[in-house]
Amino acid sequence: MKKIGIFYGSSTGTTEAVAHKLAKMLDVAEADVHDIASVAPSAFAGYEVLVLGTSTWGVGDLQDDWYDFVDGAGVLDLSGKTMALFGCGDETMSDSFCSAVGKLYERFKPTGVKMIGAFNADGYSFSHSGALIDGVYVGLLLDEVNHPELTDLRMRQWVSEIKPLM
Repeated sequence: MKKIGIFYGSSTGTTEAVAHKLAKMLDVAEADVHDIASVAPSAFAGYEVLVLGTSTWGVGDLQDDWYDFVDGAGVLDLSGKTMALFGCGDETMSDSFCSAVGKLYERFKPTGVKMIGAFNADGYSFSHSGALIDGVYVGLLLDEVNHPELTDLRMRQWVSEIKPLM
């Protein structure tokens, strides 16, 4: 099995909690779950599969800690690595639901990484998401504020879809 690293940015703890749940589902050791506020982009080097998570703030903005990290990591050559994205949002922010996931996608796509993990957003009600790229939601989108009852099922479905691709 390939070495998996989970990297997240979290301001309120919601995305952090999701990252740790995903780690259990993917059999990833706690030592391989990283808060990007306390690691450098060079930490990507130790992994073949990168699972990145962010919350969405403001009008579709990344969680604050991602900005410096993505500036450094976005210039890396990640050819040969696989990446999956997840994000937490609030569907009442209807014009930017989980848009930060799309920002991560756009920043990392040019690095040569193989992107996996597109997932549907059925069950949520919003008008726009920057995570919708070329007709596909480019990662797992979660709303722990309004629909926490959907989270575990969505996570299990997503993990069952991405595991064979890792």
